[in-house]
Amino acid sequence: MLPWNVISMKEAGIDMEIVEDGKTFAENALIKARALYAYLKERGQEEKTIVMADDSGLEIDALNGEPGIYSARYLGHDTPYTVKNQNFLDRMKGVPEEKRTARYICAIATVLPDGEELQTEAALEGRIAYQSAGNNGFGFDPILYLPQYGKTSAEISVEEKNAISHRGKALQKMKILLEEHR
Repeated sequence: MLPWNVISMKEAGIDMEIVEDGKTFAENALIKARALYAYLKERGQEEKTIVMADDSGLEIDALNGEPGIYSARYLGHDTPYTVKNQNFLDRMKGVPEEKRTARYICAIATVLPDGEELQTEAALEGRIAYQSAGNNGFGFDPILYLPQYGKTSAEISVEEKNAISHRGKALQKMKILLEEHR
């Protein structure tokens, strides 16, 4: 648990569109954090605020890293993940087990009150399943098979997922960096 009061942009009453035009998850996370920091600085509110943003997605090695930074936008924002997942399963037909490697990536960028920037990144390694399975999760969870569990990310418990998630690992790394900068 972080020793800070964490609030979302929505909870802070901030409604702004941020263009994510970076080439990596880390670049997009930093773009978002910098944009929010600039917004707060214009209003004189940056001195007491630590700004944190993340970007995450799925990378499938056999598909040259797709969907990558376009994970949320893949096939369009409004396309259901059941359709997106089936698209990947169809495209992966005939790909052997050893070439089905994939991972979730999460990059977190933080801007401290003085403008210093910190970044972390973590991954959850797995493989693309042969069929969609499970209801515990969202997004691409039903097709990311985790060999260590013998299940997809959507079949493991919330507790198991929290212990291994890419987002949780990146956040733990960031917590350590923030504690070093107190």
